[in-house]
Amino acid sequence: MIGAESLVRTLVASGVDTCFANPGTSEMHFVAALDRAEGMRSVLGLFEGVVTGAADAYARMTGKPAATLMHCGPGLANGLSLLHNAMRARVPIVNIVGDEATYHAPLDPPLTTDTESLARPSSVWVRRVMRTEDLGEAAASAVQAARQHRGIATLILPSDVSWNDGGVVAAPLPVPPRAKVSDSAIRDAAGMLRSRDETLLLMSGDALSEQGLALAHRIAAASGARLSAQTFNTRVARGQGRYPIERIPYIVDDAVRENAGVKNLILVGTGLPVTFFAYPGKPGLATPKDASVHVLARPDDDVIDALARLAGEFDAPARPVAPRPLPQIQRGKITPAGAAETLAALLPAQSIIIEEAITLRNFFFAALMNAAPHDSLENIGGAIGAGPPLATGAAIAAPGRRVVAAQADGSALYTIQGLWTQARENLDVTTIVLANKKYAVLFKELADVGAVPGKTANDLFEIDRPAIDWIKLSESMGVEAARAESLEQFADLLRNSFARRGPFLIELMFA
Repeated sequence: MIGAESLVRTLVASGVDTCFANPGTSEMHFVAALDRAEGMRSVLGLFEGVVTGAADAYARMTGKPAATLMHCGPGLANGLSLLHNAMRARVPIVNIVGDEATYHAPLDPPLTTDTESLARPSSVWVRRVMRTEDLGEAAASAVQAARQHRGIATLILPSDVSWNDGGVVAAPLPVPPRAKVSDSAIRDAAGMLRSRDETLLLMSGDALSEQGLALAHRIAAASGARLSAQTFNTRVARGQGRYPIERIPYIVDDAVRENAGVKNLILVGTGLPVTFFAYPGKPGLATPKDASVHVLARPDDDVIDALARLAGEFDAPARPVAPRPLPQIQRGKITPAGAAETLAALLPAQSIIIEEAITLRNFFFAALMNAAPHDSLENIGGAIGAGPPLATGAAIAAPGRRVVAAQADGSALYTIQGLWTQARENLDVTTIVLANKKYAVLFKELADVGAVPGKTANDLFEIDRPAIDWIKLSESMGVEAARAESLEQFADLLRNSFARRGPFLIELMFA
């Protein structure tokens, strides 16, 4: 058995059955092994950022790693920005990165680079395999590391290690359960909650699951504490029948104002509420610097168990979710609020929302709270262009569930190749391009840092010369598309897309 076949068979045996790929010459034996070793679904992305972003969403929805396949160090470099997002999302991925043959690399061929150094900032585990007989064991270790640490494991595969005989299929390696937090961590949190001081439970990760939110609301009802999620999150259970949760605002002034009275901060599956950027004369935390901070549970801990035990400290009973007003289809001129309300009114139950539109996100977040039950995936790491790949990976991970991407036009252009994969795989994705023809958030950021705008600055933020024809662009990649210039048209197009199989793109025209 050649090395590549042992690698594929070990991955499948370890529960990795999907590979998002953009291969090159060094990976040809891995590609050929995919035909000989059954059980691995292979999904082609036309750009490595699509590959890594799709693997991110796949892990968010399934809780298990997919493999990626990229061509040497430069291919990995193309995928790094969305690997950064996956690292911040704390999801498992197994990267397979091809490399020059062990005996050829010393000659310094053109693709030679320091792949390990490229991989380390976003990886919890990195290994270059130098012997074919070690490849199966390395693959099993990579899967174990990715699952145990909820992170990215990068296996670097020289081409001769892949094509040589001597491969051995390795058995899956065990993954220990999540660590339970100490009794003292529970008692200390309960003590904070019993004080008369304003206390905030700041949550992310598993705490934002349906079960986690139900437990947190029990605690808040019994103690009077406030609840909030971080500004951006990996996955949030939202919609009717689920407990609502607010987020730390993105705008630093709003975040600081909202949390000015916080005296006690309890962290549940997250870190401090650090602002996204530094601004002259403004704080770097959304909560007061003199607030007392207590870590109830770190992201790798058993967060659900910690919340359940904390709820037990208050003998807090379960409470039904209060019904909320149902959203209504809106009419007339397209506005952010009207578009968000219309989407919320028509959203199918158990959809998956991908949101990448910073200046418009609050409208969609508010309206979708009252939509049918759904899961929301956000751009947690800030590397833009996450939307099309996340939508692609989520649809692969959850067949039968409609994926809806509320997507800013500027960031969509970074990874628009994701539409091609959606068409090729016939994925149930509705992409709503929010076409304001500019990087709108940068105008706000320019003002917030105190810079004075001029013609050059404006030219660097606008994308209307020449204008992007989203209909032609989408159709060129095999995705049917249409333009909405009124809320009535938008509603009709949404209904049409939700009633059919496969991808569809709606260009939503903002004045």
